[in-house]
Amino acid sequence: MPVAKLKHFLDENNVKYVTMLHSKAFTAQEIAASAHIPGKQLAKTVMVKLGEDTSMAILPASDRLDLAKLGAAAGQEATLCSEEEFKSLFPGCETGAMPPFGNLYGMDVWVSDSLTEDDEIAFNAGSHTELVRLAYVDYSRLVEPSVAAFSDHE
Repeated sequence: MPVAKLKHFLDENNVKYVTMLHSKAFTAQEIAASAHIPGKQLAKTVMVKLGEDTSMAILPASDRLDLAKLGAAAGQEATLCSEEEFKSLFPGCETGAMPPFGNLYGMDVWVSDSLTEDDEIAFNAGSHTELVRLAYVDYSRLVEPSVAAFSDHE
């Protein structure tokens, strides 16, 4: 989803948001540092398989995904997806920079409970140089993710 489509979706749903440009960065921690955002407020998207279904696991940049905890919460085995398995699912997005809106791609979204602790979240907007920041309550309303404890602070 190119950033224009994401912004259109947010605008249609009357969501207040801010976009931020930053120098090119690829890891979630590099992005947080480049954009001067605490790692716990930057949401990183990790593509997983829950059983046979491709899903998104969304967690703070400063956390590490615990596949066993995610699998237990989802009631099925959780494994990481390879880039080859998911990159074609996000046309117009740079690989690894997809926004955490799985609902727009027909996939389930799981959010780490630790990400819900802050009022705002920021996330990649389809590129490695642009972020979107918005209220977590708006994100939750639009995506309706499942929330569970599946990340550990690094």
